Amino acid sequence: MASKVVLTYGTFDLFHIGHLNLLRRLRALGDRLIVGVSTDEFNALKGKKTIIGFDDRIEIVRNLKCVDMAIPEDNWEQKVDDIRGHGVSIFGMGSDWEGRFDELKAHCEVVYLPRTEGVSSTQIKKTLQVLDRSHVQELKQALDLIASIVDRFE
Repeated sequence: MASKVVLTYGTFDLFHIGHLNLLRRLRALGDRLIVGVSTDEFNALKGKKTIIGFDDRIEIVRNLKCVDMAIPEDNWEQKVDDIRGHGVSIFGMGSDWEGRFDELKAHCEVVYLPRTEGVSSTQIKKTLQVLDRSHVQELKQALDLIASIVDRFE
């Protein structure tokens, strides 16, 4: 009996428990899990900027117990070639992509799995914005303004 191969793609920036949960659930659907990790160049085309570089992101994904193979994702069009080339039975993504890859149903089963509630790379990045240099400058200006107001009342 042929092994059931599952394929997914993602950026996997700021790797967190939601990523791990999704990959574990996808792996449970088959015998092998192949993960396409978006390159920095592809992310730039999508208008995304990562905090962690591609080489480190793919190395993290490659070393997860639930992942059998990690490959670079360079463009939107490679999915069909990857499905054919790796004998993929199931293409899976998080539910935030619901319906966006339904055209792949012509080549394999397509599933969308629920996200882990309360965690996302976008949320983590928003939290980290507090440390952004421009934000720190805005806070400094606000504190200077408050200090000047306090000085008037002394």
